[in-house]
Amino acid sequence: MVEVWTEKYRPKKLSEVKGQEDIVSRLQAFVKSKSMPNLLFAGPAGVGKTASAIAIARELFGENWEDNILELNASDERGIDVIRNKVKDFARTRAVAEVPFKIIYLDEADALTKEAQQALRRTMEDYSGNTRFILSCNYSSKIISPIQSRCAIFRFKPLEKPVASKLLKDIAKKEGLKLKDDAIDIIYRTSEGDMRKAENILQATSSITKNIDKKSVASVISFAEPKEIESIVKSALAGKFKDAKETLGKAMVKHGLSGLDIIKQIQQQLWNLDVDDKQKVELIKVCGEYEFRLVEGSNEFVQLDSLLAEFALIGSK
Repeated sequence: MVEVWTEKYRPKKLSEVKGQEDIVSRLQAFVKSKSMPNLLFAGPAGVGKTASAIAIARELFGENWEDNILELNASDERGIDVIRNKVKDFARTRAVAEVPFKIIYLDEADALTKEAQQALRRTMEDYSGNTRFILSCNYSSKIISPIQSRCAIFRFKPLEKPVASKLLKDIAKKEGLKLKDDAIDIIYRTSEGDMRKAENILQATSSITKNIDKKSVASVISFAEPKEIESIVKSALAGKFKDAKETLGKAMVKHGLSGLDIIKQIQQQLWNLDVDDKQKVELIKVCGEYEFRLVEGSNEFVQLDSLLAEFALIGSK
């Protein structure tokens, strides 16, 4: 049976969580003292939030860790009934270990409705004697203030390139792969510090070849060459709207890119463009506007044509 590498290589101990050294040292202090407050883990996907929560449970409870932690994904079960039933039922019972509390881990807690968050706040108060909550979210601003004030907040950051590179190389070595530096570059650029995404790209590429280079990675992911993106932007700025539109359409078909993928890559490429800073700022602002329109559900082809047209207007000033 083929294992999913994100699970196979998930950290089992806090010491195995990489790229978050300051957070890990503080969490290890909680584990050592067998005492901790409610915790709020905030940060992007794939940086170690869930791994840290499970590692805390493993180190606190040992072999019985699964009996003493309740895992819920709040984006799937986001209503008030989940808090009233599942969470309260688990919180009522005492821990079966030397540790005087059990753990409730709520992943993607920022997806909870405001009503559910209010119910959760009350539950956190009522069962503070024998339950600790670990909430995980991408955006702490979406968590209501009364919950934030009841938690110690830890802000996880995207993994830096040296850390992600070492982890990828270690996995490649264990899996018998030859991983080239140019492949690591494109994997990191695509994953943007999300280790889960990086591992998935590496595993997908390994199913094609054991010699992993830039070309083999590019064949797996939706990623246009920087030169293609640069050509599209330069044509638009030069007023060659039709050329830019045709090149963009070919790139989307060739690489299987969505409108959001294209805008993201254009925005990244703008930083390397040889234009003055004022123009660069205007172009980046336009990318933000059109990214928002696509997220809201607008037709991507109409919006991308409009984006190129706006680039052409900026270039003509």
